[in-house]
Amino acid sequence: MAADVETVVVGGGVEGLAIARALANKGQQVLVLERHDSIGSEISSRNSQVIHAGLYYPQKSLRAELCIAGNKLLYAFCEENGVAHQRCGKLLVATSEEEIATLEAIAANAARNGVDDLQRLCADDVRKLEPEVVCVAAYLSPSTGVIDSHGLMTALEGHLTTRGGQVILGTTVSGLSAPGNGTDHFVINTLRAGETSQLTAKNLVLAAGLGGTELGRMLSYAPSYDVPETYPARGHYFALASTSPFKHLVYPMPQGAWLGLHLTLDVAGRAKFGPDIEWTDHVSYDFDDANGARRAKFEREIRRYWPGLPGGALQPDYVGVRPKIYRHGEPAADFAIHGPTTHGMPRLVALYGIESPGLTSSLAIADHVCALIA
Repeated sequence: MAADVETVVVGGGVEGLAIARALANKGQQVLVLERHDSIGSEISSRNSQVIHAGLYYPQKSLRAELCIAGNKLLYAFCEENGVAHQRCGKLLVATSEEEIATLEAIAANAARNGVDDLQRLCADDVRKLEPEVVCVAAYLSPSTGVIDSHGLMTALEGHLTTRGGQVILGTTVSGLSAPGNGTDHFVINTLRAGETSQLTAKNLVLAAGLGGTELGRMLSYAPSYDVPETYPARGHYFALASTSPFKHLVYPMPQGAWLGLHLTLDVAGRAKFGPDIEWTDHVSYDFDDANGARRAKFEREIRRYWPGLPGGALQPDYVGVRPKIYRHGEPAADFAIHGPTTHGMPRLVALYGIESPGLTSSLAIADHVCALIA
């Protein structure tokens, strides 16, 4: 008996939509299940909306390779589909002599990854580009930019539906069964508007972000395989209340796996700062700054590269939660995109720990998943 749907993608964020579009482009019948009432309402809409160049990630890692490939694919997609974006460039700044070694190490890593457009700048060069920024040395990354992530997801959904695919909102996956016991299909139990239902699919893609671990553990695997654990990390963003004096993004030196409180711009030129990092055991989007300590910390960190930040210029903006698959204090893990050769289950691809640069990498991730499904 044929499956109800050829391929089900669980998760209607940018990764799920990009994957669904890519599969539909290859002629598959695709259905996306999203538990919220709108697409991309978690990780995909609560990030810095930066198109990254691939500077920080280890050579030959999925993060590096998919980011660099995704950067080119994303710019092209935006141009072809009218998605708002700006190739504004990023200044990676060292604010003390002690930070120059880290700055040069990042530049060397970027070169190993194939990033060949970084430009070394002295303090005077930076002042000419951004008079408000104070540093001792910097690199300019011309291929870094910003994007309207909502516009991107709307365009991806449009491509999918044009090719016969569909996104079903407000639908929670409550159970999964793998092929076996007389069936060749995945069985997917869902809950929507208080009603339960069931459908079958030949192929299954789990791209559920913060819910990925819970979904992955609904299936049974060989004893040698463990579904990665997800460790949520909250990040707060403050916005600049006044008109931004900046034209470029500004990133300080990273601290371990955290890239620091960087300055980003949206496609309209509005400036925001963040994210910070707060490891947690639950997902909450409440902005926490009851006693002003968070704002004070932001001001201290920002004034390392923008000493002219006016007092009271920061206003609370939003909170994002990242699905990390490593604990506090551990090295940043690579993307986990597990296909049959990893977990041993045919026609299943599951994604875990897709945080930054997941937005940049989304179209390249989609191509990678298509190859694993095939």
